Amino acid sequence: QVQLAESGGGLVQAGGSLRLSCAASGSLFSLYNMGWYRQAPGKQRDLVARITIGGSTNYADSVKGRFTISRDNAKNTVYLQMNSVKPEDTAVYYCRRDYSGTYVWGQGTQVTVSS
Repeated sequence: QVQLAESGGGLVQAGGSLRLSCAASGSLFSLYNMGWYRQAPGKQRDLVARITIGGSTNYADSVKGRFTISRDNAKNTVYLQMNSVKPEDTAVYYCRRDYSGTYVWGQGTQVTVSS
């Protein structure tokens, strides 16, 4: 069973930047579509950004132009570069692996944006 480990969360001031990483175990990373999701207290978990095995990306409207998802298959890692962060970006951020109709979640990393 593949395991995902997020890192890079923390406290950042509004307008600042943060880069999240998600490292996957195993040897099939290049075959996975990967996504970043976030969940704020009392809210549902929503898609932030997604990247396919071919490198195509899509973003939630709320983060377009500010966040960038990327992947490094040699390092089995997907990244989320977060720029111009806002207090409403505060949430637990999770990465998810999508493969053949199955999903695996990471444990999440907290991002807190102060105003």
